Amino acid sequence: MESFGRTLLLIGLVLVLLGGLIVLVARFNLPLGRLPGDIRIERENFRFYFPLATGLLISLVLTVILNLIARLWKK
Repeated sequence: MESFGRTLLLIGLVLVLLGGLIVLVARFNLPLGRLPGDIRIERENFRFYFPLATGLLISLVLTVILNLIARLWKK
């Protein structure tokens, strides 16, 4: 039962950090979603948007954060 509580705390901490990151991105007007590698095709009656570079950047940041948390958790 103790491990379940720790897991819930970790999930809550990750959600708080992610929420804070979203607030900072909005406040400082960072170009997430408008990076050079994002694919955008706009036609008269059609729009296609695939945020490739943004997804890769977010994945990289989350990987680093979660690896740091995992290393600290083991000690």
